[in-house]
Amino acid sequence: MPGEGRSLPAWWHPLADNSAKVRADQLSRFSPPREGSGRESAVLILLGEGLDGASRPDVLLLERAHTLRNHAGQPAFPGGVSDPGDGGPVGTALREANEEVGLDPATVDIVTILPAIWLPPSNFVVTPVLAWWHAPHPVAAVSPTEVARVARVPIAELVDPANRLRVRHPSGHIGPAFDVRSMLVWGFTAGLLSALLDLGGWSRPWDRARIVELPTPRSPE
Repeated sequence: MPGEGRSLPAWWHPLADNSAKVRADQLSRFSPPREGSGRESAVLILLGEGLDGASRPDVLLLERAHTLRNHAGQPAFPGGVSDPGDGGPVGTALREANEEVGLDPATVDIVTILPAIWLPPSNFVVTPVLAWWHAPHPVAAVSPTEVARVARVPIAELVDPANRLRVRHPSGHIGPAFDVRSMLVWGFTAGLLSALLDLGGWSRPWDRARIVELPTPRSPE
């Protein structure tokens, strides 16, 4: 929840109110398996403002290193697998963000914990943690072997119809995607972003017939 003496900006209110009552099936078509059968993990959906001096919301994304064996080069939220000492998804999300991009947890207020989502290919049960970056500071890839780069992406760019499309996975599944900041955001991350835009009341009409094939990822050297 927002820290003592701090309140959320006006643009946060619809998102905070709607996220508090969102259902798992509004975020993903995959419900988590029975308790204890998936790998617990968490991601941090961190929204701030003030990028380039503008009072407009933005979200923190990273691009995974192209040499990784799993999810190489894929844009994502900061996050990862839970450790026993994390004390829950909030601890996991903040620890991973600190390790990946150098985020100071003291600059973050937790707004809500969203329903967990299951990722069948990896058997991860991912809990998204929605947070307000009340005191943004410079962040960057802490370990280039894990993170290629970090970007704060304005919500205005995500809702721009010119930046929205859908991608067809080799499996045949077609899902939402975003072409922003020289990144093709797809999969789990794009699905959450798309839901986020709807919950915040930011979505604009866009061409859902614009479908591209998912590029083949580069093999690690």
